[in-house]
Amino acid sequence: MIKFIDKAKIHLKAGDGGHGCIAFLREKFRAQGGPCGGDGGKGGSIILQVDIQLTTLQDVSYKRHCKAERGQHGLGKNMHGKSGKDLILLVPAGTTVKNAETEQVIVDMTEYGEMFTICKGGNGGFGNARFKTQNQTAPRVANDGQLGESLIVNLELKVMADVGLVGFPNAGKSTLIAAISNARPKIADYPFTTLAPNLGIIKYGDYNSFVMADIPGLIEGAAEGKGLGSQFLRHVERTRVLIFLVDGTSENIKEQYEILRTELERHDSELNTRPSLLLITKLDATMDEFIDDQDLPDIDTIRISSVSRSNLDTAIIKISKLLVSQHDSQPSTHKPN
Repeated sequence: MIKFIDKAKIHLKAGDGGHGCIAFLREKFRAQGGPCGGDGGKGGSIILQVDIQLTTLQDVSYKRHCKAERGQHGLGKNMHGKSGKDLILLVPAGTTVKNAETEQVIVDMTEYGEMFTICKGGNGGFGNARFKTQNQTAPRVANDGQLGESLIVNLELKVMADVGLVGFPNAGKSTLIAAISNARPKIADYPFTTLAPNLGIIKYGDYNSFVMADIPGLIEGAAEGKGLGSQFLRHVERTRVLIFLVDGTSENIKEQYEILRTELERHDSELNTRPSLLLITKLDATMDEFIDDQDLPDIDTIRISSVSRSNLDTAIIKISKLLVSQHDSQPSTHKPN
């Protein structure tokens, strides 16, 4: 079973360069063969590459220490050492790499197939053949190979999706994404059923689609770390459109919506500037009159039922229009099938 792991700390060490060789050519009929020590090979580098198949940091989290191959030492007869193989670490799109000591962001990997050399291998040392001059015809000196770079990094995954679902536990996020996409999240009638983001592809029109992320439920105070706090909130940072879900059976829909907005504001004020839509869920379990009697928030609102599929097509069309309005300012974050 694949576990959703969105954080990992790993030690990286690129390969050292091979040492240069001190050697002299001694062959029959070549009395003055001279120096023939070859150069050492270059050490292997460590390269991060985004893999479209990965959705979690599970694989790389098991590799606490990653070391690339060192270069071979130079040999006689001017033979250079073999270069070490590069080590390629595969990561999912949306991985942020930080220096573990300074917390400085080194690279943010968001494009499929993107590659980044995180640690460079050391160059090989020169053999004594390199040091031959008119005055120094038999040098007995060679260079050691350079040390490969080493680094301790923290990897953080923020899911890549066009649309993020935000709501309290049991607001109906998992039921919605299961009803309109190919995702099959765990669904139950108790809070915190969803413990990891689920991604689903929603198709509309003839050839169009977008990616929706079912973000685990938030609670009041999440921005300060309550519940599972900011480790869930950061997964909405890359989304282009936010969809708020509030249970239609709630006594105060506006209050619940405003709490969700406040938590986003405390986590990252920029999130509240993005296009958004409010979905009042569980229309099959409540009456329109009950909702009409409430003071609803001033935002585009659609009442839906994921069980009876009431107004789901209307919601998808509205979401797609919000995405189209953002297309010029922010490109799509997912790779089409």
